[in-house]
Amino acid sequence: MTKFALTDLPPLTLQGMRFLVAALLVGIYTWRDIKTTTVTSLRTGLLLGLLLGAGFALQTVGLVETTASKAGFLTGTMVVFTPLIQLAIERRRPSKGNLIAVLIVGGGLYIFTSPAGGNFNFGDMLVLLCAVAFAFYIVYLDVFTKERFHREIVFYQFVVTAAVGFLLSPFFDATPATFTLPAVAAVLYLSIFASSIAIFIQSKYQRETTPTKAAIIFTMEPVFAALIAMMLLSELMSGVELLGAMIMLAGLLFSELYALRLRRGR
Repeated sequence: MTKFALTDLPPLTLQGMRFLVAALLVGIYTWRDIKTTTVTSLRTGLLLGLLLGAGFALQTVGLVETTASKAGFLTGTMVVFTPLIQLAIERRRPSKGNLIAVLIVGGGLYIFTSPAGGNFNFGDMLVLLCAVAFAFYIVYLDVFTKERFHREIVFYQFVVTAAVGFLLSPFFDATPATFTLPAVAAVLYLSIFASSIAIFIQSKYQRETTPTKAAIIFTMEPVFAALIAMMLLSELMSGVELLGAMIMLAGLLFSELYALRLRRGR
């Protein structure tokens, strides 16, 4: 859907519109919570929104100067940064099973995306910083929602993420926006399903897992994207991509089954 929207809308304008609509939808749903919000909830939502908005903006602007395959791999390196940031911020060491799974998924991700070689350019650096921003987001979401989830923080996240897109748009968007019917439909899909529902669910339920396991699960995004593209756009995965996807899935299963084995062992 993002691919459809970017045909008519520049990237940062798309980010702003997508999260503005999402903020309106979540705002209606959480209006009572917003009216009784606390300073802590407001501060939490603003910080998470800055990390989320920075991650999306860095990725989109970085894509201008790097390849999609390299960007896919570099974004996926958040699975490596997350346990390190978790250790630094929460003083909590990831389990041995999680760390082994990180190595498996990282290897599968490299095979799956087959990033092209070449020099490390400015676009690559921006996408790498995007991975760091998303890793910080996952860890801080765990920190702030561990005791209790306040629904209004999702609204504040979306407001800030939309503001980041609109504020940076004049500096980095090279083409004007064209509001065609497919573009509007794509924005509505991204606002409702990929933002309002998906990020709300993540914000509410990530506290029931660990940041490292959440990052491992998120690296499956390009695999699901390839499968959906195969069904909707008739894009076929190559043998190498299929191998990488299977290795990534194996890493995800290892992360889950290792913990299950330990529980049964005890």
